[in-house]
Amino acid sequence: MERRTITPRPDWQRTVEEQGIVYPLTRHPDGSLRPYWDESAHYVFSLPEVEALEETVEELHTMCLAAAGHLVEHGRLADLGITDPRVAAAVTESWHRRAELPSVYGRFDLHYDGTGPAKMLEYNADTPTSLVEAASAQWFWMEERFPGADQWNSLHERLVDTWRKQAGLLPPGPLHFAHSSADELGEDLMTVAYLKETAEQAGLDTDWLSMEEIGWDTLSGRFVDNRLRFIRAIFKLYPWEWLTTDEFAGHVLDTLDNGGGTGSTLWVEPAWKMLLSNKALLAILWELYPGHPNLLPAYLDGPRELAATTGYAAKPLLGREGEGVTLHPPGGAAPPASGETCCYQALAPLPVFDGNHVVLGAWVVGGEAAGLGIRESSGLITDSYARFLPHVIL
Repeated sequence: MERRTITPRPDWQRTVEEQGIVYPLTRHPDGSLRPYWDESAHYVFSLPEVEALEETVEELHTMCLAAAGHLVEHGRLADLGITDPRVAAAVTESWHRRAELPSVYGRFDLHYDGTGPAKMLEYNADTPTSLVEAASAQWFWMEERFPGADQWNSLHERLVDTWRKQAGLLPPGPLHFAHSSADELGEDLMTVAYLKETAEQAGLDTDWLSMEEIGWDTLSGRFVDNRLRFIRAIFKLYPWEWLTTDEFAGHVLDTLDNGGGTGSTLWVEPAWKMLLSNKALLAILWELYPGHPNLLPAYLDGPRELAATTGYAAKPLLGREGEGVTLHPPGGAAPPASGETCCYQALAPLPVFDGNHVVLGAWVVGGEAAGLGIRESSGLITDSYARFLPHVIL
């Protein structure tokens, strides 16, 4: 793994916007606009390195599914903060019927510097973004800048194939794709648009709307779209923890299609993904696989020995883009209680390349490793100001 600088392509911003990245720049707190898509540098990997990472990702995914099964079988959903009996029942039923429910993709965030085993930082298996840049824009960049090179990137083909294989699990009628109109940057919109395109290439009938346009028909007791058609199946880039707590949560649970002909609306990703997109999973994994080379020690009841040894990161169970994460070096004073339930994971400062802190985003599609996206940040926490950089295999 190596970081190499390179001159950006002329008119690169227009190029990537035409490829779906309508958010190529990020406005920082000082008011400046800086590249989010950053092709002033790229990362180079060897083929054996990528093959080893692929094996790691697939092993981690298998372990995560085992941990999810453990949580359900031992009645431990409260460890994830799932205490509402109706939500717990929906997640449990969804898990038991998972073979009947479409599930498309997820993204591992990994600590990796090219010298040792990759370490799992977290798994976003419900609403991961940075998909358009990983699947599309960086592939076109490689073809233009490094013709004849390769890339860890079979995302597009695997997405189309996964929709095709799971088409039989969908009810009749269009598969709706929903984004939130509150997304001002357009990232959620373009992620949903791209996934809709891959479903169409798989032969599915699709339509789309915003989450805010979803209606409730009181006469039939069903969700309807902006043309008053029943919503039989819908892909949402909207977290399950919001879906089960907002104004229409009761209707979601009342009408939830969890397979087997139950309910009237099937949601993709399914409710059992709540078991994986929760930082408590990190502690459950360490409990089940202590000492595993691709895991970091993690606990739910406090930092334990980490406070004096490695230090730790306190991660809210449902935080996104680094929100609420605090870092605590070894031997430091105990932080004030925040009142928020956290997972305490061993501190593993992100690798630094040319002064940039790097995290690997390894994608899983249809249960298999499918590609890589790389983000850099100025600080130790990968937040909404991080940059996306392409990669090649040479």
